[in-house]
Order: sequence, then structure tokens, then C-alpha cells
Amino acid sequence: SSSSSSSSSSSSSPSSSSAASASSAAARKEKQEDRKRTLPEDGLTLADFARMDASTQQSASYASLQQQQQPSMFAASEAQEVVLPKTFFVETTGCQMNVSDSEIVQSVLMEAGMTPSETLEAADVILINTCSIRDNAEQKVWNRLDYFRSVKRKRSSKRYLKKHGGNARPPMIGVLGCMAERLKQQIVESDKDVDLVAGPDAYRDLPRLLFDVVSTSQPAINVLLSLDETYADIKPVRRVTNRTDPSKNLSAFVSIMRGCDNMCSYCIVPFTRGRERSRSAQSIVDEVRLLSEQGYKEVTVLGQNVNSYNFIDVEAGTKVPLSETREAKSKGFYNISKRRVHDQAVSFAELMRRISDVDPEMRIRFTSPHPKDFPDELIRLMAERPNICNTIHLPAQSGSSANLERMRRGYTREAYLDLVERIRRVVPNVALSTDLIAGFCGETDDEHRDTISLMRKVRYDHAFMFKYSQRERTHAHRRFEDDVPTPVKDARLREIIDTFHEVALEKNQHEVGQVQLVLVEGNSRKSNDDLAGRNDGNKRVVFPKQPLPVVVAAGGDGGERVPEVGDYVAVRISHASSVHLKAEPLEITSLVQFHVDHHNNTQMSQSTSSTDDHDIQAATV
Repeated sequence: SSSSSSSSSSSSSPSSSSAASASSAAARKEKQEDRKRTLPEDGLTLADFARMDASTQQSASYASLQQQQQPSMFAASEAQEVVLPKTFFVETTGCQMNVSDSEIVQSVLMEAGMTPSETLEAADVILINTCSIRDNAEQKVWNRLDYFRSVKRKRSSKRYLKKHGGNARPPMIGVLGCMAERLKQQIVESDKDVDLVAGPDAYRDLPRLLFDVVSTSQPAINVLLSLDETYADIKPVRRVTNRTDPSKNLSAFVSIMRGCDNMCSYCIVPFTRGRERSRSAQSIVDEVRLLSEQGYKEVTVLGQNVNSYNFIDVEAGTKVPLSETREAKSKGFYNISKRRVHDQAVSFAELMRRISDVDPEMRIRFTSPHPKDFPDELIRLMAERPNICNTIHLPAQSGSSANLERMRRGYTREAYLDLVERIRRVVPNVALSTDLIAGFCGETDDEHRDTISLMRKVRYDHAFMFKYSQRERTHAHRRFEDDVPTPVKDARLREIIDTFHEVALEKNQHEVGQVQLVLVEGNSRKSNDDLAGRNDGNKRVVFPKQPLPVVVAAGGDGGERVPEVGDYVAVRISHASSVHLKAEPLEITSLVQFHVDHHNNTQMSQSTSSTDDHDIQAATV
């Protein structure tokens, strides 16, 4: 039979030979596919989640996952024989939420009996918490995975195993966060030797996933999105924030909500982090109180859309109605999606009131908000409470109303400028920061010029500026063409950056002579003879390290001492660049006392600066 087949094959025509070759190739490919681990497809979209309640969503998600998961570790008869990894190392990329999430991951793994490793090269498990907001962020992760793979292969070599004994084994590599959620299948099927993939809502499951990897020698995956996971009951293991004195607790992140419902057309976040859900207000206040007791001096409240916080304390299964209007909390703004409403809901303004009551000497910041969720109540609260920093991140993304409509931002240029004016009328010394995107789909030269003019009109203190990077599954990916050429994007981004530095320099120069309060973070990066910290507007301030008088409210007795990490120091600004300030130190004080001593003078000085800024603005626009 084989000889006849061979004879037939050798006498066949070229076309039949090609067909046989193609058939053989297809068979090989099919065999290779059979050997691959079955993976879930992209999974449920935000629209799917919106159509389901929590129980339906959970059962549907688990049903799809069961098709690809390995048997549970708890069902394995040899479970007790499996030796789990002892050490781990977490590397974090991306936003402050990822930093906060990595602290949750550390807590989960330490609770499971593992210990943090000083270096990734020595760890049994190497984890990287990832960002997907732009392609550049993902490319950095792929490059890091190349390095992790080299570490794994080095520790798999016979030479290494011989040197370190028979119990030595190569590290596991895990990918966490938004990139894990977005590119789960590509990550596992890549040549990066990744063993574990976990999305932002799956960190509780990490011990089980690690167990599965050890017991089955197969990759483990959990990228289920949740409608209710907030990790409210997990105490984060805080990272060391101070390089000058690691023993001093200074600043901490507190996550108050997760997910995003805004569905801006360029943004992948709703698809990688799921729908909005808010932590219980009491759990947040309790965490802030614990941080105060531990000596922390600054808390940054976090959320993908932090000021849409809306905690509704109802029994599980209770239906909460959707709002009948898309009108937002800020005048002139609107919501893209309807929101849950309840007459007993705790708003963001109310939460900030409760947090600021915990410790008058603890600074409170928040990020990242959306302009549509700034009610007058929140603005007034910022003016009333000295420990709520007068700095607001107000992402504009574009200065063109037409571009904003394509972006699905929920406001016009005019509404945004009205909000800026309303904020500055109540909080005249506020520092504003923003996000700006260059070269979004269909952006014209005129629309770009609108962004430049918006920057000159608003006069931002800080800015995060990027060129547009299209993300799959977003509204823009489905509906628009990424039609602005890369060289044009680069040129527009360069102009945006140059404009920011020009305006920021002018604005900072008007702060020279002002008395400001700085929270000391440690030595200056350039000299141990100088100290550095941040003022209320989150600007970096550098000043000489020298003995200063200590006011009674800060524990002083008429003597002097050199400021330490965590001290509040009153300084007079003496020099300004576009990115930082230099100052002459005056005294060690307290937050409350400084407000009493200097608030009126600062307000008067800021009012003068605002007038000068207006004159410059009129000349430059």
C-alpha cells in the first residue's frame, strides 16, 4: 500500500503534488494547534457586562473559563506533595493604580506564605504588573519579558543547577494587569516562557494559579472581570517610598474604586478593568485612619474615574435603578453611559469630607478625575479644607469641540473653560494639570491649534502629553481611521510639549516671592546638602539643608533643628524653572499652623499672580 502510494505520488502532476504538499502542511498546522493549550477568546465586552446582573455575569464567565482551565489544585490527590515557590518579585509599570494593585498582590502572596525577594534575579516567581494604555507601554513590557526569559534560561542551565544543588529550579514568569487582560492569548503563545497570566480582578487567585503551574507544568490563566471586586478587605503591603530614610512613612495610595464606565473612544481601560464599582466608604476611612496612626503624612485617593465614586450600601441582589438622564455633576457636561442612582449613596465630595476629618495634618490628594464629575460641593470643600491639596488633574485631551465629540468626552471646549473659571473663582490658588493627546483620528491643523490655544488660556501647572496610539476593541478602532501620519503626530506633540514648558515657566516665575508649605521627602537628587519636597500644588521644591526654628505647633520649644523627612517647612520661593522651584527655608511648622499664619498672605499673593497671569494670557493668546 505504501509503495503504491509512493508510486502514485511520484507520477503525479505538479498541480497534484502542490495539493498534496498543501494538505500535508495543513495537517501539520492542525497537529500543532492540537498541541497548543486551549485559551479563551477575547471574552465578554463591557456591553455584555452591562446586560447582566452579578450572578449571571459570574456564571457565564466561569462557564467559558472552565473550557480552558486545568483541574483545580484542591482536587489533586498529590496536592500535599507540591512545593510552592518561596519568594517573589513584583515589577510595576504604568499608572498609580498599578502601584496600588502591586501592593495588593504583595499582600495576597505574603498571606500565602511567600516572601518578597530583594532582586528579580533571585526570585522564585517574577511578576510584572502591566499597562495597555499605549503601544509604547506594551513594547516596554515585551522587552522586559525578554530579560525575564534570559534569567529563567540561565537558571535552567546545567551549570547553574550543578552549582546550586538539585532542588534549584528556574523562576516562574507571570504577567499581571491590563496587558494580561488585553493580550492573554498572545502572551501565553509567545516565546517569552510566561507561566501565569492574571487580570486586574484576579489577584486573590494568584496562590491557586501558582499551585496549578507547579502541579501541572502548564500555564495558568485567570482574566475574569468582576462587577464587585474592590479588594476592600485586603490590607496592602506598602512599598518603601523614601530613599533618604526608608523607615519614615510618608505617602500612600488608597484605591477607592475600580473600573470605568466612560467609554471614551480612544481608551482601552473599560475593557481591561471592567465596570465601575466603589469600595465601602467606611473601609476607606478606616484605611486612611490606619495610615495616619502609622505616621503617613500624605494620602492619594485613586480611581480610574475617581470623582465618580458612588458607594451604594444595599443588600446583595437589590436592584439599583439607572438614572433617567445622562446629565453629569458638572454644569454643561454629560455622561456617555447612564449611572446608578440611590438617595443614600455616598458621593465623592462626601467621602473627601470624611477622609479629611481623619487627620488635619495629613495631606489628601486625588487622581484621576473626569471633568464631568466636579460639582460645586466638591470645589467648595477643597477651598474650606486646608489638608485637601489645592491641585486638580483636569484631563482635557483636546482643545477642539469637534475632536472632543469624536473622543466621546462628554463636553465641549466652552464647557471645559467654564469649569476652569468656576474652580479658580472658588480656589484661586489651584494648580491644574491635564492630559493631552496629539494626532487623534481625523484631527485637523485647526483642531490642533485649538489645543495649543486652550493650553495658553488655561495655563497648566503640569501636563501629561502623548501622541495617539490606537487600541483594539475601542470605539475609535471600530469606527475611525487612525489617519494622522506619524510625522505629523510627532510634530504636533513637540509643539504641545514646547508650549507647556513655555507657559509653565512663565507661571512658575510668578510664584517667586511667595511663601509656600513644603512636605519634606528627603535629600535632593543632585546634592545631599539640599532637601526636596512638594508644595500644595504638587510642584517639586528644593531648598538648602540647614537648622530652622521650630514653631510650637510642630513640637518646637524655641530651639532649632535640621528638617527631617515628613516635616512641613515654610519656604519662600526664590527661583523657578518650568518643572521645579527653588526656595529659602523659613521655619519648621505644621499644616494647620501654616494655614493660620500664611493663608491670608498667600491668597493675596495668588490673587495678584492671577491678575498678572491674565495680562500675560491676553498678550499670548
